[in-house]
Formats: sequence, structure tokens, C-alpha cells
Amino acid sequence: MVHELSHYVHGKRVPGASGAFGDVHDPNTGRVQARVPLADRAETESVIADARQAQLEWGEWSPQRRARVLLRFLQLVEDERDGIARALSAEHGKTVPDAHGDLQRGLEVVEFAAGVPHLVKGEFSDTAGTGIDVHSLRRPLGVVAGITPFNFPAMIPLWQAAPALACGNAFILKPSERDPSVPLRLAELFTEAGLPPGVLNVLNGGKEAVDTLLEDPRVAAVGFVGSTPVAQHVYATAAAHGKRAQCFGGAKNHLVVMPDADLDQAADALIGAGYGSAGERCMAVSVAVPVGEETADALVAKLVERIGRLRVGPSHDPEADFGPLVGADALERVLGYVDLGVQEGAELVVDGRGAKPEGYEDGFFLGACLFDRVTPDMRIYREEIFGPVLSVVRAADYEEALRLPDEHEYGNGVSIFTRDGDTARDFTHRITTGMVGVNVPIPVPVAYHTFGGWKRSAFGDLNQHGPDSIRFYTRTKTVTSRWPSGTKEGASFSIPVVR
Repeated sequence: MVHELSHYVHGKRVPGASGAFGDVHDPNTGRVQARVPLADRAETESVIADARQAQLEWGEWSPQRRARVLLRFLQLVEDERDGIARALSAEHGKTVPDAHGDLQRGLEVVEFAAGVPHLVKGEFSDTAGTGIDVHSLRRPLGVVAGITPFNFPAMIPLWQAAPALACGNAFILKPSERDPSVPLRLAELFTEAGLPPGVLNVLNGGKEAVDTLLEDPRVAAVGFVGSTPVAQHVYATAAAHGKRAQCFGGAKNHLVVMPDADLDQAADALIGAGYGSAGERCMAVSVAVPVGEETADALVAKLVERIGRLRVGPSHDPEADFGPLVGADALERVLGYVDLGVQEGAELVVDGRGAKPEGYEDGFFLGACLFDRVTPDMRIYREEIFGPVLSVVRAADYEEALRLPDEHEYGNGVSIFTRDGDTARDFTHRITTGMVGVNVPIPVPVAYHTFGGWKRSAFGDLNQHGPDSIRFYTRTKTVTSRWPSGTKEGASFSIPVVR
């Protein structure tokens, strides 16, 4: 049965008014399971007005009082964690354990943001001049918006919403229309935790809603995660309308395997990081770079053996290693890249095309694919595939292995597997990539550090979560004060200086 979803505005679910809807599919079966309303400009402007009014009070709450709402939210989510994970899995297609991880990494940022009383403390200088004190304040921006992707429907919304709310902003979330149910439920739990109505609104929509958020002067900042072309557009449009923006795009994450590495450890890392969540992660490892032919031959053999043991199944299957892709268009796109790789001359060592679990023949499934002898001129190397496709690019030596990720247009994440500390240190210092792993396949930082790539993987000066998120969602006000001492000095016409 197809059910109809809603928006979440001013503390309650609100049906769509535009008359436009999008289909939410079950990736396991290919069938439509829900319809989601798509907001038009008028609906979006109404939500912005509601958020602006709600922020006036919320922004004056003490940081400690706001933190208590986050702490209560954490407990409410914990009480229904399994149900949320299963709902996420059913719409996205990732396995239930993977959905638990999606939710957990988001909650860790909520835990970080609950420390906001310390994080927003300003600075104070006593007697900066004779009888003059200077202090700074961190103030909320007002209304901010987040545009989040389908691949992490819990984690990314929480990465954006938690610091924004903790800092005293009202937050408008525009989640992916592919899997909106979990963001809607999380918003309800924030309200149950004590968040005033209108401080967190969830608006479903497409380009019209996004353009309205980018153009409306009442929205002070925008966060975005998605593809690089859209990230660049959102960043440019937001900037053109005077908004602060942090926009994160595509990736082509490399894992360099040195001859001295533990090859079993490296192979296991590549299997998990390359094929987990069907490769639909911005931090998925999609390129393996073994150094030397002997290392490459041994690594490929181990990968083939491990791929043979992988189980592709419906997202609710407890034995499945990964589930389907999110939609028919995603499956078609990834299949097109597999065909292209063969045409370009790469060696398709493992062909996952045609993988269809029994009883789920109409689902959006693709088995693990492994290409060997991929070269940097091939499109399957240059472009983000976003599916269960791993490419092996053989490097003759360490310097060539370093150059590959260094010269790629994307700079999200990179890893090196080695037992040599000098090599690891040299690699981490020289590589031009935002997040680096040493014997760690997916170098996503913990919540109290910052997450973000370089080059065409990110647009904007400040990253997600960690200290950067507090800087992004606040602005500094500096106050210089002097109280009259009774001494009359007369007017001064020169710029004040410290003496």
C-alpha cells in the first residue's frame, strides 16, 4: 500500500499544498511505497517565515538550556533506535546494521554539540587600553538551511542540524526526496525533547524549494552535500545572494597499498570500504593503488577470493553484506560505468551484473564489480561512480602512487596501508587531500574534529562538525567598552590606539 508523507512545520506534520509529489521506492522490490510532497516557492517562503519568528525566542535561550534539549533528544532516539534504523534501511536499501551506523555517526555530532556552553564562549581582554575592556560574543546567524543527500538520511541531517540548533539558529532541513521518512521522525523527536515549534522544520521538495532557500534574504546560511556540479551551483548561488555556504561534492577516494603492507588487512579494508552500502558513500574507497606488480597480483587475488564470499541481498536480510542501490536511475548509471570500463579496455576481473536475489528480481541490485589495470585516462577512474565498483590502478613505485590521488580533481579522502612510519608520515604531509587514513580505510574523523575535503570535493572555508561547525553557525560580535571616570578629555579626531 502506497502511503502519503508530509512536511514537518511548526512542530507538526503538514500535508503538501503544491499538488506535486515524488515517488519513494522500495529498493528491494522496485515498487513505489510512498509519495512525498514537493514544496513550491509559496510553501517554502511560509516555512522560512515560521522559522524566522521561532528563532527570535530560541536564539535568546541560554546555551545550557539549548544543550538540555539535545540531551533529551539523544535519549528519545536511543529508545527507538532499532525502529529508526529499520525505517532508514527500508527506504535507502542499506542493510540494517549499516543503517544503525548511519544513525550512530549522526548522534555522535549531537553529543558534541551538547557541549555548546563551552564551544560558544567568547574572549575577554581586560584593560586593552586605559580604562577600556574588549570582549567578543558568538551570536547565532538566524535562519539557516541544510540540503542533504539520500545516502545518509540520518547522519548528514544531524551533522548539520545539531550544531546549528545548539548555536541558537532555526534550521530548515530539505532532505532527499528519495528517503525522507527518517528526517521527519527525527524532527518529531526534537519537538518531543523540548525544541520550540518552528525552530526545526523539514521541507520536502526539488529545485523550486532549493532555489527559494538560496535566494530568500531571510536565510543566512546554507549547508549542502551531494554531487560536485550541484555543490558548485549551490555555493555560487548562495554567495551571490550574500549567504554563508559550506557545500560538499563528489569524491574518488584512493587506498595506496605499499609492498610492506599487511595484504590481508588491506584486502579486508578494500572490501568493506569499497562495497559497503553498495558503494553509495562519499567516503567509499573506489580506487586501490598497489605499488609494484607483485603487490598488485597478490592483492587482486585476495580481493577476488573475498568478493566470491560476499552476499548481496535485501536490506532486511541479516546475512547480507550489502543491499540494493537506491533507485532504478542509480542502477542504470552504475551499469553504464561498468559497460564503459569494459569499452575503455580495463580488465573486468569480477562482473557483478545480473546479481538478483531470489524473490527480489525487480529490485535495484548490482553485485560487486572489480576492474584491474585501470589507467588514469579512463573515465571510470576520473569520474565518481557511486556504486559497488572498485578499480585497481597499478603504480610502479611510491612516487607514482602519491601522484595519482594528488593530481585527481577530487580531494575528499585517501588512505595508505604500510608498516613504515617514514612512508606514512611523508604521505600524510605531502598529499593534497582533506582527510587522510593510515592503515584506516575510511578516514572519517570523530565528531569533535572536522570533516571536509579539498579541491572539487568541497566549496567553502569551513567544514562539517567539530570546531568549524560552531564557527560556521555563529558570527562574532566584538564589544569595546569604557565607563566614564569623571575625567574630561575633550573630543578626539584620530583613530583610537593603545598606549
